[in-house]
Amino acid sequence: MNTASHPFHGILLILAAGLVLASHDGIAKYLALSHSLILVVWARYLSQSTVMLLLFGPRRGLSIARTRHPVLQLIRGLCLVAVSLLFVSALRHIPIGEATAVLFLAPLFITGLSATLLRERVSRGQWGAVILGMLGVLVIVRPGSALFTPAALLPLGAAFCLAVFMLLTRRLSESDDPVTCNFLSSLVGSLLMSLLVPFYWETPDLHDGLLLAVVGGVAMSGHLLLSHAYRYASAATLAPFTYSQIVFAVLVGAVAFGHVPDGAALLGIAIVIASGVLSVWVQRLAALPPAAGHQRQGSEAEVGRS
Repeated sequence: MNTASHPFHGILLILAAGLVLASHDGIAKYLALSHSLILVVWARYLSQSTVMLLLFGPRRGLSIARTRHPVLQLIRGLCLVAVSLLFVSALRHIPIGEATAVLFLAPLFITGLSATLLRERVSRGQWGAVILGMLGVLVIVRPGSALFTPAALLPLGAAFCLAVFMLLTRRLSESDDPVTCNFLSSLVGSLLMSLLVPFYWETPDLHDGLLLAVVGGVAMSGHLLLSHAYRYASAATLAPFTYSQIVFAVLVGAVAFGHVPDGAALLGIAIVIASGVLSVWVQRLAALPPAAGHQRQGSEAEVGRS
């Protein structure tokens, strides 16, 4: 199937993924407010690993865990565990919308890591997007606001770990199957958190127990929707719509927890979204052939004059 043959279907799926993932964060926040952080993260990975084994295990067998780069897969899994621990911990102190906006700095951190660690060429436009994104975060957690606390560093740390995770994903996608990558990352999380959870165990009631049982499945559903979206539309088409998750996170925070961001926080969130869209736009321009780039500039000049 041509990846650009049904872009509207892809956009609908990416919007649905944003809603599901924001709902997952809402469930995680609710659980983390009354239960151990270790218990919540353990349940998230254990339930995801179980669902993946039920879905893919019978057909794939042991090949579901076969990788050419076990060390990189281990590091990738540890990075994802760090993202979960930092982000869920942040949700205890920070509203979902603001925390999600900070987490979406991860693609911008990738720009910095690509330039410093991978020695890739980064354009001025991409650096401009990074600076704009950091400015948006500063507006969200501005001095004098309720968010100006050390807890604001938690989603920032999660964004950095997510950037490393995404870079490793890009590297492993050249050799390992996506299902294998997702299963191994959830397996690493399950095994690691299973070592810790006995020290933090508490028996939840039936309602919270059901939520703990499904939280990983909800997260996996969101990621499956993301994967299917890219079957119908190109990454360049869908990238700006991934930021819908921030909007859904704000709505979940308002409906479930009664938090509505103030005007300055909304401005900061808008700046972070704009920085992400700018980064996508700059990368799309850089990918155009020279002739197409000149033609694009000419068209924009005509629009400007009208």
